[in-house]
Formats: sequence, C-alpha cells, structure tokens
Amino acid sequence: MGKPHFISDEIVVLSRRDYDALMARSGDEAAEDRMTAAIIADSDAAIAAGADIALPESVWAAIEAGDTPVRAIRKHRGMTQAGLAAAAGVTQGYIADIETGKKAGSTETLKAIARALAVPLDTLVD
Repeated sequence: MGKPHFISDEIVVLSRRDYDALMARSGDEAAEDRMTAAIIADSDAAIAAGADIALPESVWAAIEAGDTPVRAIRKHRGMTQAGLAAAAGVTQGYIADIETGKKAGSTETLKAIARALAVPLDTLVD
C-alpha cells in the first residue's frame, strides 16, 4: 500500500489502487473486481517481462493441499530432490528437510533453489 497524504485531520488522499483495496476489504464487490483486474494486469505484465512465471492450477492445488512450494514446483518441473539439490548447490537431504518443513532454508539457499526452479523467490516463501 502506498503512503497516504494527509491534507488535514479530516482529509486523506489515497491512490485509486489503495482506495480500491480498502473498499474491497470492507466488502465492496465493485472495488474487489477492480482489485482483481489490477492484480491480473500486474501479473500478466510481470509474466510478459519475464519477472514472474505462470504455474498451472495443479501446482497451487498441491500447495493448498499441504505440499511445500519447493516440493510442488520441483515435481511440476520433473526434477528429483537430488537433481534440484545439485542445481541449487545443496545436499539432497537439505532439500528433503525443506520439503518436509524440518528446515526453513536460509535466504541464500532459497534464492539458489528459486533460480534452479526458475521461479521468483517470493513464490517459495509466504
């Protein structure tokens, strides 16, 4: 969310996007539709620029069903834990620990895994 501009104690100026987000949170369906359209447009632009990737619904369904993002995306990419480990420069056991939630993984390790899986880092972390 952007920084609001306070004109006085009674008047605040927000960007349209921030206003729509606020209204969507309060249950305004039209604002929610505008926010959804903006998110889709941003995502489409990021994909077109190569800054984001589109993963199939099955990957997101696996994550929602309990798989970690690393496991779901690795399987989607057709990689083994050993293959991912080699590509990321870590051990297979470390990948297994991340996939089971025993370890969170350092920022540097997660960056390496994200590169190996060809996804942005934020796809792997909440």
